[in-house]
Amino acid sequence: MAKRLLVTYALWALGGPVGLHHVYLGRDSHALLWMLTLGGFGVGWLWDFWQLPGWVARANDARVPQRPGPEPPALSPVRFFGQLLVGIYFGLVALLCHSSLPGFYLLALPLAVGLGVHAVSAVGDQTSDLGNTLTAAFLTSPLFYGRALAILPISLTASVTAQQCRRYKTCRGTSETLSVRLYRLGLAYLAFTVPLAYCAFSNTAATASYVADAIGAVLGWLSFFPALGSSLEQLLLLPYRTWRLLAEGVGFGAGSFQEWEKVYEFVRSFQSERQQLAYQVLGLQEGAPVEEIHKSYRELVKLWHPDHNRHRAAEAERRFIEVQAAYESLVQPRKPKPA
Repeated sequence: MAKRLLVTYALWALGGPVGLHHVYLGRDSHALLWMLTLGGFGVGWLWDFWQLPGWVARANDARVPQRPGPEPPALSPVRFFGQLLVGIYFGLVALLCHSSLPGFYLLALPLAVGLGVHAVSAVGDQTSDLGNTLTAAFLTSPLFYGRALAILPISLTASVTAQQCRRYKTCRGTSETLSVRLYRLGLAYLAFTVPLAYCAFSNTAATASYVADAIGAVLGWLSFFPALGSSLEQLLLLPYRTWRLLAEGVGFGAGSFQEWEKVYEFVRSFQSERQQLAYQVLGLQEGAPVEEIHKSYRELVKLWHPDHNRHRAAEAERRFIEVQAAYESLVQPRKPKPA
């Protein structure tokens, strides 16, 4: 049955974050990924808007194109960073749900990260070698045994391997009925979400503690990119503010959600702590006016510029980066918002 563009856009608008338009077009791998990440963390769902006409045209093309020769698909930075991000996401979920299992860091963690990377590599008309991707993840995990930070290098190694093994799928489309496809998607979705839901509501305090530690680690990695870190903080605080608004309206705020409130309060504290540190780096009192911030920044930039400190290049570079990061973290929030 021919796919209609208008129907596709309607499904995108009504159920895009859970991949309804991808189910309609027969892109089950993409649909599952959207279900597990809520539309590629929202960004992917918005990006789909411009891709729908091409996907509808390909879905309506009954011919299966023969790829010319054994050449692999072109390297895609977007797909690579998607693999890296989803691999980290799957690893964090595994850390929350299964970290108490024996051999978690050698078995469950690399398996989860590898599957997350492969889920992205299988989107559309491309795929990669699952065996090689998992092998890379399993070989990397012992090097960082027992560390939550292991998620990042495992995902990076698996993503690089998946890109090296990328290829076109041998065929496109499927002859399975819609009910069979939905059954398979449902099983995969439940396998991912049921352990997460159990931890969130039955072991709330421990889960909230893990989430807080993970958020702290991620924000720590972004300490030298204040604008990106600030945007991430606002994104993480959005569910908290929405929930507080709803809770105040209906009088709901007890039980396990109190533990999650601590997590979001923890995220809120990051911004104030970072600003206090930034004032210290610039040698200013907290709450100093913008003019003093600019003046101190200009003086310290001249003082620690690497070209003026060749006799202590390493220290100068470190101080120069610290001054830049401190200045951005204080000035960025004060920039006037566009009308």
